[in-house]
Parts: sequence; structure tokens; C-alpha cells
Amino acid sequence: MARTRKAEASEGKAPETGVNTFVGKDELLKFYQDMLLIRRFEERAGQLYGMGLIGGFCHLYIGQEAIAVGMQSISQKGDQIITGYRDHGHMLAAGMDPREVMAELTGRAGGSSKGKGGSMHMFDIETGFYGGHGIVGAQVALGTGLALANSYKNNGNVSYAYMGDGAANQGQVYESFNMAQLWKLPVVYVIENNQYAMGTSVERAASETDFHKRGTSFRIPGEQVDGMDVVAVREAGARATEHARSGQGPYILEMKTYRYRGHSMSDPAKYRTKEEVDEVKTTRDPIDHIKERLAAAGVTEDDLKGVDAEVKRIVAEAAEFARTSPEPDPSELYTDVYLEAAE
Repeated sequence: MARTRKAEASEGKAPETGVNTFVGKDELLKFYQDMLLIRRFEERAGQLYGMGLIGGFCHLYIGQEAIAVGMQSISQKGDQIITGYRDHGHMLAAGMDPREVMAELTGRAGGSSKGKGGSMHMFDIETGFYGGHGIVGAQVALGTGLALANSYKNNGNVSYAYMGDGAANQGQVYESFNMAQLWKLPVVYVIENNQYAMGTSVERAASETDFHKRGTSFRIPGEQVDGMDVVAVREAGARATEHARSGQGPYILEMKTYRYRGHSMSDPAKYRTKEEVDEVKTTRDPIDHIKERLAAAGVTEDDLKGVDAEVKRIVAEAAEFARTSPEPDPSELYTDVYLEAAE
């Protein structure tokens, strides 16, 4: 007797998907441009931080670009994204204006949150981005709440709640898992396992290092994905999204990835060797990987140079906008504090 996708999912197995995940040359080029934009944007953000133009905390997404881009490629209008403080890549993948993101990092009025949110606390409802959040794991409960609202409204939307491997050990994460499965909420939990929770390796911090299994006791299916391969991310994202959108409840994706920089700009990352980082850059870099796919699809170096030049222009424009945009007026301290209720 043929087994159904629902039966496979209930046993914790990854179901097949009816969603078309074929990726042609044009889509690969778009993935390449989006991933390169994140890489160059973050590199420039690091420079601005070093110049003192970005204050507070700044957590870069360099090395993890394939996850945000691959997952975003499978979402649809109305879906929501919510994540922690390593959030710039998700903002750009969602379609936020790079100028507004960079201006928010520098605390300027032209920023997406008028310069009041900074790196970790900016939002853009138009693109479905419900924020980076500074409290570790807090976004998972909030993302589950977004899914509850979708279920209540029966609008067909899916909530994507991203977290790191460190956040996956938080208690509120498991409360969220339990409620999401109990009520069959349309949420995809994406664990970006970059191997280090701040400065502690997963082997030292987690008794179960296969994070896709964390939903087993709640009967939530999960799978482990090569988070350095944008096409693999897209395919897994399609399976998870169809599961959630079809009313079967939550799904867990563990993305095996790696961050090239320290936990934040203030972290020298002395807890790992230069050789370890260099090996990942040499053998698993997500942008190099997609360049190999593009070459096999017939894309030339000249084609890529054109994309590179356009990305460089966008980032330079964003940095200049962030540098020259005025600071918020002091009166902004009193705005966006309360929501006036309709009478």
C-alpha cells in the first residue's frame, strides 16, 4: 500500500513535495546576486562598525547567505519572517531596501525603523519581516504566535521562525514546539546551526547535536540540510512549507552552516583556529558553490562580473545614504511607544 506524505510526516520523515523546486539559470543568477549582496553588504557594515559609524552590537551573516536566500525563494506574499539578532541577511533576502537597512545600522532617520532600532531591532511589515530580536530564543515564541494568528484567520500564510543552535536550547523554544504541534500551526522552525553558540561549540553546549531531532518528542518532523547549498535549502524549504501550509503543523529544518566572523563585531573568535575557518571557506563557501553551478549552466565570468559590479554599486549607495542621512529628531523619542486604539 502506498504511503501518504501525511503518514511519513507523522513519523518524523521528510515528505516529498508537490512544489516545483526546479532551478534554472536565471534563478541561479538571482540567487547568486542576492547572496553576493548580503556578503558585500555585511563586509561594508563591518567596515562602518570599525569606523565608529555603527554603534552597539553588530552580528554579521557572512557564510550563512544560502539559508536566507534559499528559504525566501519558496515563500509567498503574506508569509512572515522572524529571527534573532543575526538578521541583516534575512532583511535583504526579504526585499528590504539596502539603503534603509544600512541607515538603520548607523542610527539615522532614513532607516527602516527611523534610526531607533539599530542592528537588532528593525522591522518591515511590507516585506513580512517581523524583526530581529535581541533576547535569545524570544523570536521563536513570537513566530509561533504569528502562526497562531494565521491559523485563526485561515489565511494560508506560513510563519518562518529562525534561531541559532544556541537558542535551540532555550526552554521557550520547546513550549512553542508543543503548542505548535498540538494546534497544528503553520510554522517552519529553521535552526541555523553555525557550530558555535557565541564562543561555545555545539559539542560542548548540547547533549543532542542533531538539532533536527529536537521535535521528536513533540512528533514534529525534521530534517538536516546542507545550509551552504542554496538549492538544497530551497528544496528542503519547499517540503517544510508545503507541510505547514497544508495544515499538517510545524516542521523543523536544521541548516548546517558556518559563520566566518566572530559572534559579533566585538568577538575576536579565538576559540577556533584560522585553519578551521579557512578550510570551510575553501571547501564549502556557499557563493563559490553556486558559482560552480552557474558555470555548469553556461554562465560566463563576464556575466558574473556584471552582477558583481551592480552589487558593488548598490552597497556603495547604501553606505553613502547611511553616512549622510540625518539623525532622528529628538521628538522621535516619544513616537511608536504606544498604539492608539480605535474608538
